[in-house]
Amino acid sequence: MRKQHADVIVIGGGLGGCMAALSAAKMGLTVIMTEETDWIGGQLTSQAVPPDEHQWIEQFGSTATYREFRRRVREYYKQNYPLTKTAMEDPLLNPGNGWVTRLAHEPKVALHILEQMLAPYVNGGKLTIQYHYVAEEAEVKDDVVQSITVRQLHSHEKIQLTGSYYIDATECGDVLPLAGVEYVTGAESKDDTGEPHALDEADPMDMQAITHVFAVDYIDGADFTIEKPEQYDFWKDFVPSYSNYPLLSWHAVNSQDTTTLREFTMFPNDQDIPALFTYRRVLDFNNLEKPIYDGDLSLINWPQNDYFLGPIIDVSETERKKNLENARQLSLSLLYWLQTEAPRLDGGKGYPGLRLNNEALDTEDGLAKYPYIRESRRIKAVQTITEMDVSKELRGEKGIRTYSDSVGVGSYHLDLHHTTNSNRTFYIPSYPYEIPLGALLPIRVKNLLPACKNIGTTHITNGCYRLHPTEWNIGESVGYLVSFAITNKVGVHDVRADANLLTSYQKLLQENGVQIHWPDGTELAGG
Repeated sequence: MRKQHADVIVIGGGLGGCMAALSAAKMGLTVIMTEETDWIGGQLTSQAVPPDEHQWIEQFGSTATYREFRRRVREYYKQNYPLTKTAMEDPLLNPGNGWVTRLAHEPKVALHILEQMLAPYVNGGKLTIQYHYVAEEAEVKDDVVQSITVRQLHSHEKIQLTGSYYIDATECGDVLPLAGVEYVTGAESKDDTGEPHALDEADPMDMQAITHVFAVDYIDGADFTIEKPEQYDFWKDFVPSYSNYPLLSWHAVNSQDTTTLREFTMFPNDQDIPALFTYRRVLDFNNLEKPIYDGDLSLINWPQNDYFLGPIIDVSETERKKNLENARQLSLSLLYWLQTEAPRLDGGKGYPGLRLNNEALDTEDGLAKYPYIRESRRIKAVQTITEMDVSKELRGEKGIRTYSDSVGVGSYHLDLHHTTNSNRTFYIPSYPYEIPLGALLPIRVKNLLPACKNIGTTHITNGCYRLHPTEWNIGESVGYLVSFAITNKVGVHDVRADANLLTSYQKLLQENGVQIHWPDGTELAGG
């Protein structure tokens, strides 16, 4: 078995992992980052989810590197695509004009920008990226991780990785059980957290839906109908517990009032029915001066392909694979239904001109390389963020909760998609929030840190802390934290416990463009 050493070992190349690696490398440390697929970028790339962002994102409420990423995405389109004059001159260009985000862009563009941002440190030897590797084993002694062994998915070669600090940036918190880190899964109880919306009894298996996103374009008059999926008959007839309609229908939960259903349709129309094709459209043909694409490109991540019939965390390998395949079959079944049976507003059925676009996601079947994971294992942290810390209703006039140990900011509703056992869903208004350092620190293990959805949130608060800009911020702040600890020869827990160290660390964050508090009056602007 080969051995490799670096100052920092990052397991997982999603947004949190990339930013942890970038900030640590910027500080002069050597970093090894592993990634399960052949694309870094997680949510934005291999999972094909355009960024969900808050309303102030163009002005503030993110790190400087996240704003730089967004600027580079727009510049990439303006420098490389034959845009119309209007699109070229738009400082807030939205390439896909998707209505879920102010910056709907193709996953390959995000991949290109992220690789550019990391390139100087890869080229200079500070950062090594190992693709197609997963964590398999961890050695721990006296609450200190000694090594993590990773396995190559194709060759099965193993590498024992050693470093001063280890960062779990996997989508499911896969390193936590290997290293014996205390963690929580699923839904806590009211007795556990005191949250009004918690379950009466905890259910570790009640986790949010996963979604296997796919990419489609639309060519009117053509027929790209796929072969009938193996599970289509099941999904066509499946009626979820929260609805009187089949899951494969134009009726889905109303996000503004999750106790009601709302009607949707495929394309924009004059009947004021929301059009799902444009929801996560990442390339709007109308932005192009020349027809280099055959039609609009959209990423299909809708309520209709949320898979909630079973979890993929802390179950047997057989169960995990079954649920992953079921999620894939659901997405293919949704596509087949759209192509053949979806009711059209003109009275007809089906849109055979929908085409799986395998080029967009660099896959043979047009499905994302990895399913979108909304909920991970979560560390038992020095401080756990609860519903009482972010809910508008519960905080009332107290407004945004501030933390003396804040290491970043974010904003999003408490948005939980249907869960695997209770089938509950929430969309609870929240205040903009801060990221407390205490939520990034495990209660016991000294040198392993979370860098994405595995921080110290609850099942409920994960619903807002899981978004792209927040995960980015978490990873970036963790990278600076381990750098600060190594440079000052202190432990990461000491940084929070010592006021002088905490002040110095927060100064380092701010000097590197990490916003740690919201401007006064932010929540009054309609957040």
